[in-house]
Amino acid sequence: MREPKELILASKPFASENRLLSWWHLLSTLTIFSGLVVLSCSPLPLALRILISILAGLVLVRLFIVYHDFQHGTILRGSKIARAIMFVYGMIALNPPSIWNRSHNHHHKNNAKIFGADIGSYPMMTTEAYATASAKERFLYSLARHPLTIACGYVTIFLYGMCLRSLFINPRKHYDSAIALVSHLTLAVWLGLVSVEWLVLGLVVPSVIAAALGAYLFYCQHNYPDVKLRDSSEWSYVFAALHSSSYIKMSRLMHWFSGNIGYHHVHHLNAHIPFYRLPEAMAAIEELHSPGTTSLRPRDVLACLSLKLWDVEQDRLVPFPTANGLPQWADAPDVIEDDLPAKRRPLTSPSRRRQPQS
Repeated sequence: MREPKELILASKPFASENRLLSWWHLLSTLTIFSGLVVLSCSPLPLALRILISILAGLVLVRLFIVYHDFQHGTILRGSKIARAIMFVYGMIALNPPSIWNRSHNHHHKNNAKIFGADIGSYPMMTTEAYATASAKERFLYSLARHPLTIACGYVTIFLYGMCLRSLFINPRKHYDSAIALVSHLTLAVWLGLVSVEWLVLGLVVPSVIAAALGAYLFYCQHNYPDVKLRDSSEWSYVFAALHSSSYIKMSRLMHWFSGNIGYHHVHHLNAHIPFYRLPEAMAAIEELHSPGTTSLRPRDVLACLSLKLWDVEQDRLVPFPTANGLPQWADAPDVIEDDLPAKRRPLTSPSRRRQPQS
């Protein structure tokens, strides 16, 4: 096992793009998605158009990964044309650049820390913090990690979390959230006026499919049985990549749809490796050969979704403590008063609380 700096250096040869290949991936994905949307709104039989619309949703996940890499500065850096295309995509897809960059950059710098990793990620509490939380805090925490919240990511994560909430918190900084809301709503109204089927099959179904799959992929990338979390004093960027970011086993087709985001441990080692070079980097770097893994098989999906709290003593994620199969909310003790809102509640015990840095 090489030292962390040596490992990062070993990844740098892969952190360069093939400009023509980057354009090919962007334009081909955009063309396929656009063609599928047009077909879903065509006079074809309804059953076939529903399948095409679902397929468009899967391709939309890939388009999101291209956008994700562009926002990282990994591909097509400095291209005004690419920036214009990505801006339009971000507006229509309810993924405005300002909040995305702020939250996602924080995620990369704090992933797998026991405290402070909730921005740009799913919240995480320790068993100790959960035991001292109020009933309201337990309910909100459970709701944030609930499978229905993930499945309804179109509303919960993108419409509310990425757009409405960011706009309410800081309208000046996140004015593009307002543009995204207006753009998405305008497109929805126009499609609805033309045809309800156009609205449902051309926009709603692809958006719902892409958001739900994307939300779950983001969840299982850092919430899987073998994940390890660490206190800030013990945390390192490389540790978080190797031990707190998963490799998601998929078929070649699903790797294509998901833009190789299943190679997530590689991405967290070096976010400037283009998505189309992640498999190459994993194959070449020996330390990346044995990551914590999960898959999209129902059994593995259920296993990941059951993980709710970090147990410091056991050094692993565990399910909620249950009574009759439900999270225990009603018998929670009174919360110790402080000025921290519920979503930023410390993950450690009350005696170790500290105010997060903004």
